[in-house]
Amino acid sequence: MDLILDIGNTRIKYATFKKGRLNHKGYCSDNELENVLMTLAGEVSRLLISTVKPLTNSQEIELKKVCSKLSVLSSKLKMPFNNKYETPKTVGADRLALAAGGLLNSPNIPILIIDIGTCMTFDFVSDEADYLGGAISPGLQMRLKALHNFTGKLPLVTAKEPKDLIGRNTNDSILSGVINGMQYEIDGIIDAYKLRYPRVKTILTGGDSTFFDKKLKNSIFADADILLKGMHFILEHNTDENI
Repeated sequence: MDLILDIGNTRIKYATFKKGRLNHKGYCSDNELENVLMTLAGEVSRLLISTVKPLTNSQEIELKKVCSKLSVLSSKLKMPFNNKYETPKTVGADRLALAAGGLLNSPNIPILIIDIGTCMTFDFVSDEADYLGGAISPGLQMRLKALHNFTGKLPLVTAKEPKDLIGRNTNDSILSGVINGMQYEIDGIIDAYKLRYPRVKTILTGGDSTFFDKKLKNSIFADADILLKGMHFILEHNTDENI
């Protein structure tokens, strides 16, 4: 069995794969990780980790108890695509995994993967499996917090569907501006890619993607697990010697 760990700033996403298929997935905190790992002891043959922060000594000790063959996702690993980014070593692990997941989902056609999380990222893989890059934009929560933090009077608004295009109070005006603005931004960027790559397929993912997946005028495919699948694709693409 293979284990995938995506360690973020506030929570850890994990998934197990058996015979190449996603078997189980879940979330836990840093403090809960040890208990999760204990339930998997003796079953894991390969482990791949994506992390936004260095592993602590205690985490590394616990991880090695579960699997001695562990690796941290970075551009040093062999990728299933050709990394054509001008600064390939600076591509974030999440973007590498998203590109791999997009390629796994739809090989031989241009793929645009949009991840709406802390940041909103756009990553493009050509029909020749070339990762060319994309764009990075503030995510939904980041935009809401920025309006509150960088102004004197605007409140911090909880994300929810705007009541109308025309906001009739401050809270509704913020929601209309942020959520409708992101929707038009996403559609506009998809349109721009379609002009250059008419066969492009768009995959939408990320924690806040549900605010947009039914509202976009462009056809998209939603896949909440594209990052986990991409990480596993990278794991399978590397031999034991690489890992």
